[in-house]
Amino acid sequence: MFGIIRPCRHSLGEGLRAAWLAHLCGLCLALRGDHGQFARIVTNYDGLVVSVLTEAQTPRPAGGPGGLRRTAGPCPLRGMRTASVARGEGARLAAAVSLVLASAKVRDHVADGDGALARRPLAAAARRVAAGWERAGARTGAELGLDTAVLTEAVERQPLVEAAAVPGGSLLSVTEPTETATAAAFAHTAVLASRPGNAAPLAEAGRFFGRLAHLLDAVEDLISDEESGSWNPIAATGTPLPEVRRLCDDAVHGLRLALREAEFEDGEGAALVRALLVHEVRHAVERTFASARVSPPRPGAPRPGPPGPGSSRRRGLMAGCAVWSTLFCTGQVCCSAEYEDPWTGERREGLCRGMDCEGCSDCCECCRCCNCGEGDGCCSCDCNC
Repeated sequence: MFGIIRPCRHSLGEGLRAAWLAHLCGLCLALRGDHGQFARIVTNYDGLVVSVLTEAQTPRPAGGPGGLRRTAGPCPLRGMRTASVARGEGARLAAAVSLVLASAKVRDHVADGDGALARRPLAAAARRVAAGWERAGARTGAELGLDTAVLTEAVERQPLVEAAAVPGGSLLSVTEPTETATAAAFAHTAVLASRPGNAAPLAEAGRFFGRLAHLLDAVEDLISDEESGSWNPIAATGTPLPEVRRLCDDAVHGLRLALREAEFEDGEGAALVRALLVHEVRHAVERTFASARVSPPRPGAPRPGPPGPGSSRRRGLMAGCAVWSTLFCTGQVCCSAEYEDPWTGERREGLCRGMDCEGCSDCCECCRCCNCGEGDGCCSCDCNC
């Protein structure tokens, strides 16, 4: 699991949490249904936003979600319980977008020669996996009326944009391809929901969301990239962290304003959109920059030595994919308190554990529902503060 939107139980409340999980499971099952078990490894928190947006714009039959949901059978990731999950075009669009963007991510790792991907046989295998995901995403996209070429063309520009980045250059020029791809995905949800008037504001919302996803990922990786010598847009452009924070705050504000211009059905869907794309996005910025307060090593400072026994390690693409499949099939991604990321070796919280918001002494401390002060309906947690 990856992505900037990582809501906890307290921040959403029981109702919206159940809706969020319905979209997460719907994305996972759409990937499996259209593209096979292996495709489920590209399930991610941010991709399901496409499904959420589609459902929030779609009129519901009286009495509930009706045809927008279905009952899925027992699954290890849910502790062998059945569940109501999102279905239909929104979930399939989320799956298509996730596959295409995961393909781009793999190709980026190959181009950078990360870890074992510096070896030609593994790099060639990774390219084949990426090409297969891209074709699969394109097939599903075409069935839904989305030409995924706009996504692939955007991500293919990324290496050229990165190569042109220089100290003192614009950081936003580096995020442009991600913004363009995300804008296309967001806008197409309006097409699926037969809300053509929403296409423009949702495209704008997508640009801001793509910008945030790119910038926050760069902030999270800044220190590790500096230690490994990997390329990072913040370091490449010499942008100070306070300026990066300003760009993120501006994007959060722009995203909120763009969503106000779109029309959603009243009810749970609209509330979930606000909770994820207003409140949780703001919280993601706060969380990321709070973790970034540790200063990176000074130039000339000793580098850390090689990992010792039991330390985190990096696996190659194919080995990592194999371990991911095992984690999914055994339910560890969802039900374990912690598990080790198969590729990076980092410790990660299980999905359900993370949503418990353990260690949060106060519901309001976690969801900040008392501090919105913006009148945009983003206060969605169930505490009485």
